[in-house]
Amino acid sequence: MSIAITQQRFASVKGQSIAADIAGPENGAPIVLLHGGGQTRYSWKNGLRAFAEAGYRCYALDARGHGESDWDKDGEYSAASMSDDLNAVLKQIPGTPILVGASMGGIVSMLAIAESGTPIARALILVDVAPRIDWEGAQRISAFMSANADGFASVEEAADAVSAYNPHRPRPKDVSGLKRNLREKNGRWYWHWDPAFLNMTKIEPEDMWRTLEAAALKVKVPALLVRGLQSDIVGDAEVAHFREVMPHAEYVDVAGAGHMVAGDKNDAFNAAILDFVRRLDADIA
Repeated sequence: MSIAITQQRFASVKGQSIAADIAGPENGAPIVLLHGGGQTRYSWKNGLRAFAEAGYRCYALDARGHGESDWDKDGEYSAASMSDDLNAVLKQIPGTPILVGASMGGIVSMLAIAESGTPIARALILVDVAPRIDWEGAQRISAFMSANADGFASVEEAADAVSAYNPHRPRPKDVSGLKRNLREKNGRWYWHWDPAFLNMTKIEPEDMWRTLEAAALKVKVPALLVRGLQSDIVGDAEVAHFREVMPHAEYVDVAGAGHMVAGDKNDAFNAAILDFVRRLDADIA
C-alpha cells in the first residue's frame, strides 16, 4: 500500500514556522507525533506510515529549533514554550488528536494537556518518559548531544558517534538516512538543531520533577506509557511513580529497546500503539 506523505507548515505561538509531515486519510482520526530532543520528525517515518495505513490522519512535527522548523531568535527552548507551540498547532488541525510524545515530546504533550483550558487531546501516549526520569541517564544523553560541537567530517563519522552511544542497536550499512538529522556547513556535518537548545537541559532535576508531577496529576484523558525495557531513562522506580500519579494509565514494555524505542524495535512499538488506539476507538464506538 502506497502512502502519500505531504509537507505542511504551521504557525507557532510566536509566528514561527513549524514543519510537519502529514499522511493518512483526511477523514481519519488525528494522531500527532512529537519527537525527542535533538531528533526530527523523520524519527517517526515508519510509525507515520503504519498509523496512516491503519486509517489515521497522522501529523509528525519538527519542534522549534529542530529539523526544518524555525529556530527561535531568542534561544527560547523551554518545555513550556514548546507546549505553547503545540497548542497553537493543534488549533490548526481538525479534530481532537491522540498525542504521541517521545522523551521531550512526551514532556511537552503532558504540559500542553495539563495547562490547556480546554480539551486538546483525547489520549496521551508517552514514549520512554515519565514525570520522573533517571537523572544519570538523562545526563548521558545530554553529554552525547553536547559532544562534537565542531561537527563531523562525514556522515560516516556521525554514524560512528551514534553507534558508540547506542551500541545495542546494529549500525546500518547504509547511513545516508542519517543526513536527515544533520546539516552541512562549510564541509562539516552538524546535528540538525539549534545549539541554543542545549540550554534547556541545564535545569535542576527537582524543579523538573515538581513541574511534571503537577502536570501528570492533571492528565485525565486515557494514557499509555511505552517503555524500552533497556531504557536508562525510565527504570522500575520511575514506572512505579508514574503509576501512582497517573493511576488510570496503561503501561507496556518493549523488549530489546532502549530509550529510542521506535528506532530500536519499530514493529513492536507500532503494534503497542495501534493496540491501544484501536481499543480506545472501540470503547468510544
